[in-house]
Amino acid sequence: MNKPTLDFLTLHEIIRAGQRNLDQNIWDYLVGGTETETSVKRNRQALDSIAFRPRYLRDVRKVDCGAELFGRKLRLPVILAPIGSLESLGEGGGATAAKAAGEFGVCHMLSSASQPSLEEVAEAADNMRIFQLYVRGDDAFVDDHAERAIAAGYDAFCITVDVPHYSRRERDLAKRFIKYWRREEAEPFQYQAGLTWKDIERFKAKHPIKLIIKGIMTAEDAKMCVDLGCEGVYVSNHGGRQLDHCLGTAAVLPEIVEAVGGKATIVFDGGINRGTDVVKAKALGADAVGLGRMLGYGMAAAGQYGVVRMLELLEDEVTKCLGMLGATSFAELEPSHITPAAPVAAPHVTSAFPLLDLDEVTY
Repeated sequence: MNKPTLDFLTLHEIIRAGQRNLDQNIWDYLVGGTETETSVKRNRQALDSIAFRPRYLRDVRKVDCGAELFGRKLRLPVILAPIGSLESLGEGGGATAAKAAGEFGVCHMLSSASQPSLEEVAEAADNMRIFQLYVRGDDAFVDDHAERAIAAGYDAFCITVDVPHYSRRERDLAKRFIKYWRREEAEPFQYQAGLTWKDIERFKAKHPIKLIIKGIMTAEDAKMCVDLGCEGVYVSNHGGRQLDHCLGTAAVLPEIVEAVGGKATIVFDGGINRGTDVVKAKALGADAVGLGRMLGYGMAAAGQYGVVRMLELLEDEVTKCLGMLGATSFAELEPSHITPAAPVAAPHVTSAFPLLDLDEVTY
C-alpha cells in the first residue's frame, strides 16, 4: 500500500487530491447527478436540515464507534457502496476497495459494473462483503451471479431496483462522454426495466443468501421488501444520479424505518460526507450507511491508502461527535439528540467541505 509523503489531515484534502488525479470526464462522472442535479442537492440539504441537541456532564472518555451488520462486527457502521467502473478511479478497482475495507474493518459492496470479477474481489481480502447486481439478463443470469456469490463467500446479495431506465447525466452528455459499458448494453438494459416484485419473490424462494433491495425511497416499497422476506432495505436515490427532483434520502428515512418496524436491516446513503452525517443517519434509525462518492475520492486520491485514511478521518469525526453529544456508543443515541433546523449553506455535491478551493473543484 503506497502511502503519500504528506499525510492527509482532513477529508477535504483527500477530495482535492482525488480531483487533481482524475481525468475531468471521470471526475464529472463521479460527482455529477441527473439533469438539474436537484436530487444531489436535496440529499445534502436533508442532512443539513438536522441539528444536534448535545447532553453534557457524562463520562465520555471512551467512545466505541463499532456496530454490527448481519451479525458481523464492524469498526464503523459503514459500507463502501457499489460504484460502477470503480477501476476507472484507481488501480485494482473492486479488489482495492475490498482490501481497504478489510484493512480498516468495514463492509464492501461490490458493483456488478466493476472489475475484477466477484471471485477475484472475494480472494483479495478477508472482509465482510456484499455483491450488488444490475440485472442484465434473464433468470439464469441472475441465478448464476447468486450462485457464484454464495460460492465465493459473500455475506449478502443486493439487487438494485432504481435504474429501470438509465438517466440523463448531462455532465457526461454535454462532453459527449459515454462510459464503455453504456455502448454495448442497450438490449440487456431491458431486463432491468422489466424487473418486478415477482422477480424478487422468485429470488427469495430459490437462493439461501440474505437479500438487500437497493433504491427504496418510500414506506410502501419498504413494506413490500419486508413482506417478501428481504433481509435488507437499502434507502437510496442512487446519489441523485437517477430520478431528478427526488426528496433527499434523510427526509424519507424516518417513514421507512417506521414501515420496516425492525423486521429488516436498513442501509442508507445519499450525501454522507462527514462523521456527523453518519451519526445523524444512525439517530434516524439506519443500521449502516453507504459511502459512494467518499470511496471514489479516497481511491482517486491514493488508492487503498486513500480509502483507509478517509475512513480513519471519518472515524475521528464520529468519535468526537458522539462524545460531544454525551454518548459513548451508537446504542446511546436517542431521538432527542437531533431536531429539525434550517440549513445555513446552499447545498451541492461537496458543500460539506467549505475549505475546498472553488477554483479547483467543478460543481
